[in-house]
Amino acid sequence: MSLLKRIERSQPAGEGEPALPSVPQAPGPPKSGIPTAPPGAPGVSGRFSGAVPARESFREAKYRVQNRLVNELDPKLDLSNQAEVRRQIEELFGKVADEEGMALTRAERVRMLEQITDEILGLGPLEPLLRDETVTEVMVNGPQQVYIEREGMLKLTNVTFQNDEHVMKIIQRIISPIGRRIDESSPMVDARLADGSRVNAIIPPLSLVGPVLTIRKFAATPFTVEDLIRFGTATPDMFEFLEACVKARLNVFVSGGTGSGKTTMLNILSSFIPDDERIVTIEDAAELQLRQEHVVTLEARPSNIEGKGAIPIRELVRNALRMRPDRIVVGECRSAEALDMLQAMNTGHDGSMSTGHANTPRDMLARLETMVLMSGMDLPLKAIREQIASAVDLIVHQNRLKDGTRKIIAITEVQGMEGDVIVMQDIFVFEQTAVVEGKIEGRLRPTGIRPKFVEKFEAAGIHLPPNVFGSPF
Repeated sequence: MSLLKRIERSQPAGEGEPALPSVPQAPGPPKSGIPTAPPGAPGVSGRFSGAVPARESFREAKYRVQNRLVNELDPKLDLSNQAEVRRQIEELFGKVADEEGMALTRAERVRMLEQITDEILGLGPLEPLLRDETVTEVMVNGPQQVYIEREGMLKLTNVTFQNDEHVMKIIQRIISPIGRRIDESSPMVDARLADGSRVNAIIPPLSLVGPVLTIRKFAATPFTVEDLIRFGTATPDMFEFLEACVKARLNVFVSGGTGSGKTTMLNILSSFIPDDERIVTIEDAAELQLRQEHVVTLEARPSNIEGKGAIPIRELVRNALRMRPDRIVVGECRSAEALDMLQAMNTGHDGSMSTGHANTPRDMLARLETMVLMSGMDLPLKAIREQIASAVDLIVHQNRLKDGTRKIIAITEVQGMEGDVIVMQDIFVFEQTAVVEGKIEGRLRPTGIRPKFVEKFEAAGIHLPPNVFGSPF
C-alpha cells in the first residue's frame, strides 16, 4: 500500500491526531486522490509579501515540494510516531528545496516547512488557528472564508483553502477516527477533535457556499472557578452558593444562548461533585472534562449508511438509570430525553445536571415543557409543569453580552406550583449600569432572598453565611 493511502487510513480512533486525507499537489498530471492546484488558485498559505508573481511562485513551489515529500517518505514509516515522521519531513524538505533551487529566505523556508507539515500530519490551514490559545471558535464558510472568535468577537482571517475538495478532506480527517460519516445522503455531522473540541460540519446540497465547518475549541486546561471570577462571569459568593447547591444534591439546569458558555459552566458545576460518587455523563459528542476518578462517559451514536443503528440520548438516559449512578449529567437536553431526565430527577437521582438553549430562566421551563411534549406522551400541561417544578431546583442562566463577555445573568430558584403556574425566584442577578467605549458595565449581586432549599444545605452539613444572599442577618 502506498504511503499516501497509509496516511489516509493510518491512525485509529482516539489515538494521536485524526486520520489523514490526501494532500494537495503541485500543478501537473493529476494523481489519484490528490487535487491539483490550478494556476492562479488561492493558496492555503498566509499573505506573502512582495509582488503577485512571487506569491504565486511560492504557492506553486509549496505544492510541488509537498507532492515530492509524500512520494519520497519511507513507505514503511510508522505514522503513529509523530516525532520520527516530522524528522523525516524536515530532512527531505531541505533536500528537495535545494534540488528545486528555490530562492527563499530563511523565514519563508520555515513557513513553507510548517505549512507542508500541517498538511501531511495536521488539519492543514486550520492548524495555526487551533494552536492559538486566544481563538475560541473557528468557522469555515467554504474554501475562501474563514472566521474566528476571539474574546467573544468575530474576525475574518486571511486563511483560505485550495477548493471545496480541500475542505472536505479536512472534514473527513476529523470525523473518520470516531466512526462518523458525511456525504450527500447524510450531509450533516457532529464530531470532536482529540482534545475534546466540538465540531459540526454541513456540506452541499444543504450548504450553498460549499462545505461549512465549525469548531468550538476547548482550552487545553479546563477553566476553573478562579478563571471565571477573573473573567467577571460570576462572583466568589455566587460560586460558593453554587458549590453548596451541587454538594446538597440539587437538580440544576444551565440555560443560555449559543456560545454563552453553558458547557464550560456545566464543567465547573460538575467539578464540585464529591470524588466518592459515581457519575454517568451522556452527550451527543463527548466534550465534558470531568476530573473525578469514577466517571462513565456515554456518547450517542448516529445512524449508519443504511439509516439504522442510531442510539439517541434518550435511550442512553434510560440505560444510565440501570447503571447505579449517583449523578447523571446530560450535556444538553434538546428533545424527548427531557422527559426521561425529569423522571430520573423525580425518582431518587438527585444532583443531576444538564443544559438547554433558552433566552431566560422562565423560557428554559417553557422549553422543557415543549421537549416533554416531543416525547409523544399525551400528558396534560399541568401534569408536565408539576413534573418540572418537582424535579428542577435551580436554573443558572448565562448570556454572551454584546461586548463579547460571558456572564451569569441570573441564578433562579424553582419554588413550586401556584395554580397552573410554576413559581420562580431570582437569588442572584446581573444589573447593567452603563456601556463605556463598547464595554458593558454592571454588577452581579444577590437579591437578598434566601432560597427555600436552604434547609437542604443544613441537612447536608453545609452552612453558608447570610451575607452570601445579601442579608446582614
